[in-house]
Amino acid sequence: MTSTPSEAGFQSPLQSDSESTTSIPQSAARRVAPRLSLPYRRSNASVASLFASTSSAQHSPTASGTSTPPAGVVNASVFSPPATRLANALNSPTTAAQPDEARQLVLRAFAPRVSVLASDDCQELLRHKGINGGLLELLRPFGENVAGRVVVRDSTGASRPWDDFGIRFTGVSDGLEAPRLDPNPSDLPEYRPARLRTGGDVEQIDELVARHLKYAQDQPPAGDDYFSGPETKPHPSRLTPFYTLYLRRLLSGIPVTSHETFSHPVALVIAISSRNPAPIDELRTLYANSNTGQYKPPPYVNNEFLRYYVLIHDEDHDDITKSTALYEQMKRHFGLHCHLLRLRSNECLPSDDDSMRLPTCEWLSAGEELGEIATRESSEVDDDPTPYVFESDAAAIRAFVREMVTQSVVPGMERLSALWNNEVASRRRGIAGKIGLVSKRFTFGFSSRGSSTGIGGSNSNYDALQGFYKPDTPEAVLRKLADYAFMLRDFKLAQSTYDLLCTDYKNDKAWRHYAGANEMAAITALLAAPVVSSRVRVDSLDQLLETAYYSYLTRCSAPYSALRTLILSTELLRLRGGSALDDSASWATRILEDRLVPQTGHALLLERIASCYSSRRGHGTLKSGARARKAAFFHVLAAESWVVLGMNRQADTNLVAATSLYTSRKQMLEKGEKAYSTFKPLSAFQHLETFLQDLGQRVEDSRPNTADDDAAEQGNQDTEPAEADVETIQEPTRTLGHGRTLSTAGISAGVAAGIPPVSSGLDPLGVAVVGGSSTLDRPDPKNDGFE
Repeated sequence: MTSTPSEAGFQSPLQSDSESTTSIPQSAARRVAPRLSLPYRRSNASVASLFASTSSAQHSPTASGTSTPPAGVVNASVFSPPATRLANALNSPTTAAQPDEARQLVLRAFAPRVSVLASDDCQELLRHKGINGGLLELLRPFGENVAGRVVVRDSTGASRPWDDFGIRFTGVSDGLEAPRLDPNPSDLPEYRPARLRTGGDVEQIDELVARHLKYAQDQPPAGDDYFSGPETKPHPSRLTPFYTLYLRRLLSGIPVTSHETFSHPVALVIAISSRNPAPIDELRTLYANSNTGQYKPPPYVNNEFLRYYVLIHDEDHDDITKSTALYEQMKRHFGLHCHLLRLRSNECLPSDDDSMRLPTCEWLSAGEELGEIATRESSEVDDDPTPYVFESDAAAIRAFVREMVTQSVVPGMERLSALWNNEVASRRRGIAGKIGLVSKRFTFGFSSRGSSTGIGGSNSNYDALQGFYKPDTPEAVLRKLADYAFMLRDFKLAQSTYDLLCTDYKNDKAWRHYAGANEMAAITALLAAPVVSSRVRVDSLDQLLETAYYSYLTRCSAPYSALRTLILSTELLRLRGGSALDDSASWATRILEDRLVPQTGHALLLERIASCYSSRRGHGTLKSGARARKAAFFHVLAAESWVVLGMNRQADTNLVAATSLYTSRKQMLEKGEKAYSTFKPLSAFQHLETFLQDLGQRVEDSRPNTADDDAAEQGNQDTEPAEADVETIQEPTRTLGHGRTLSTAGISAGVAAGIPPVSSGLDPLGVAVVGGSSTLDRPDPKNDGFE
């Protein structure tokens, strides 16, 4: 059933017209079709697997822990959380119940990047196997979570095991092109373009989450649905699946930039197959292409990273004896960083005994997932196109990934971190380094070998024209050291190095680098310190965040980086509990004030702000310091935003949450989920009650028809006169506050039904000036609850 925009009922003051006429066919006035700007696509059964992460009530957290914090993390007072319990929870990497899912998302997002470069014969073997995306598509899902525990040594030599350690397999050109959708997703080339695997596009992230919300809303109510399941009202501190998706896509496919090295490769997998007629020469050619040829990295990327050589043996057609001999020859020529991967070349069918579906990647970019959705929706085949692999192949790939990570990648990063810390960072922290910094600042007209003249003629290694430091300069090496320490989760070393870089980048006026160092210094401090006092937050963390945000947004025009800074800080501050929850909500509000996110992200952040205030526990019998009313207010704002977007189920969830906070628990249990229809506020603001009633009616009107509703409506139509089916009511309109219009017939009907009249454009506080009217006059001040 369709409806026109004029049938949408009440409108927001920003969307209202100056005057209109109310035309209401009585047979179609109860329902309003939800509005969404996304194009319509036909239903395809294969799309369901792409929306599985958000359409299920049993939202699966990260692999290493639950998303609900343990008892030791819940703040015990209004001032600060208990230090010992929170410290134990944050410093136990292998505990079964991690303190928060957002922390695990941050740790897993900044994982080491390993590029993949395969020969033509290797890609041909995998195409014959049914893997159209080549070796990269086959390896990506298995690198996101390495099997077993990975032991990492920090700068002090202490070893710490991690259960959720992973790497990201990327293409050699990923992150270098601007993220954008392919103009014709149905005609994608054999390999997905590198631009689709590049993240950082906030508009695409917003559109993707809107697609997930639309899909979840359109599904019929079921026991395993997120909205209608038993966990529809989770703990306030728990992430919703849609907000989790937003965070994951925001941190997926981080673009390759010069001011940070998280997207720079730490290793390169060079692969050939046993079918190659000249394998050693092919490996040398691929190495040359990655170093100085076609796949040479940008000048700000250090190309002296680990090369890992892989020989893929065809189990179905080639001789293992010849492959073993070739593998030994590879180790003699290229060293011990080699592996023999044995795979079957025959295509795996679902009917095979040891078949399994290729796992789905969690860390896809928004553009890549949107392209996959568009491809499946335009396909005429309803079968899931995800390829199948043999169990033996999956076991071999897991063993290969674990061997490469534990014996080559992690030890190599540890060795380089120790080398850079001893040779560069230690000198920089000493007296000689400080004297050199002072002399560098006040020396003009002179420049050492390998450095360029910076802004103002000072002796600086920063190339102001190209906007980066050369990879061999001390500043670039220190930034790589800090990022390596962060990816290895050595937060103490990372934080001290970021602090050093803030001073250097500020002196060189390298503003993007300066913003990035301040951003990671704040995030590392929140991850490293188990307890941060309020004074430290005001004196240190707030200054770091403010500096990073201002530099990103004003000096560098980098809204994506500014959004990442604040949204990560918001989640890590929320983890602290106590007074840090107010700081978390304040930084999230800053995102909304500066309009860094589109409509869907705006509504999600309103929900998250309400969650921060809901988590704030009061102290004593009077619950001093609680933020229940603020939480309810932001739930109301979120509900209105979801109604505007046509997401009635999300709006209903927030409206119920708001009324449960405004009313007592006993009243909520007695009235059930429809409590907002007979809402009794704690405050004496009558217009807030009216606003919530109208908002609840808008939610009801935007809900689509069900079978019972259609049957009841048909029964009502049979009892009404035939001429009433097409009756159209047109009444003169009255202009209200904010230019909004409402018919006098609608007002009279509302008064007759016992519903308070809508005044001043649904203004909750009733501060707008309203013309004299018997139905719109303000009540007697003696009855407003203040006297």
